[in-house]
Amino acid sequence: MVRANGAVSLRELARVVQTSEVTVRRDVRALEAEGLLDRRHGGAVLPGGFTRESGFPQKSHLATAEKTAIADLAANFVEEGEAIVVGAGTTTQELARRLARVPGLTVVTNSLLVAQALAHANRVEVVMTGGTLRGSNYALVGSGAEQSLQGLRVSRAFLSGSGLTAERGMSTSNMLSASVDRALVQAAAEVVVLADHTKLGTDTMFQTVPTDLITRLVTDEPPAHDDRAATELQALADQGVQIAVAGAPGGSAGAGGEGPPTARQQRRDVPVPGPRRQGPGLRSAAVGLGAEQAAGAERAERAARVADLRRR
Repeated sequence: MVRANGAVSLRELARVVQTSEVTVRRDVRALEAEGLLDRRHGGAVLPGGFTRESGFPQKSHLATAEKTAIADLAANFVEEGEAIVVGAGTTTQELARRLARVPGLTVVTNSLLVAQALAHANRVEVVMTGGTLRGSNYALVGSGAEQSLQGLRVSRAFLSGSGLTAERGMSTSNMLSASVDRALVQAAAEVVVLADHTKLGTDTMFQTVPTDLITRLVTDEPPAHDDRAATELQALADQGVQIAVAGAPGGSAGAGGEGPPTARQQRRDVPVPGPRRQGPGLRSAAVGLGAEQAAGAERAERAARVADLRRR
């Protein structure tokens, strides 16, 4: 499956082979030890390290439910009549589908997929950059794209990438894409990064947005066993990044983004799982938390951590 698609999620593997994700994770470790694939949080990819970048078909199969929940939440930060920029990526494509409902919006983008998602939105104006088409992610890159962004000023930029760490910020594996993303950042008063938990703690070749320029991160809640992602979230918060966490994917809107957010998509303070250090509290939001997630000793323990942080 990895050879055919370039990447695959643990959830999909478990479904296909009809076993648990715990079993699949153990088998993936064994395959990685043999050099047949590289593990990623929530999935596996073909070997390649810092320089390899999966194409759109491969990326679209990873963390799909998480990306949907992130897009649902990120759309809440866009207001009527705003002018924004939206970068290329599968997560930003999901966001664009939801932005079609925001009246008076102007969206500047270098992504054909983002533009396509907004093409039939009557109350949204779409402005595309120039540039050379990069077929692997349907984005316009190069000097033409960068020059068309000169002199532009908008309220917010919504960007995604290949990896995100507190040390380097957001990064990507392609030099041309990184250069355009940096130009998008320069055009915006605020930068909102959309990154699912599989990208947290992952570092790739070209830096696009340093941590001190990231205003807000919209992500999903890492699994309980993913200490690295949880630690990275806390480190980002310690550096002043506002963290918005989307809750259970099952409570989010459909993948197509049809209809406004439901009443179940309520914001509330939730702790980030895993090790915590004393520092600024995390501003987060949960989407569609189910009854099972709200119950149990683990949830109570996390709530106690948040209360302790607030006291501090």
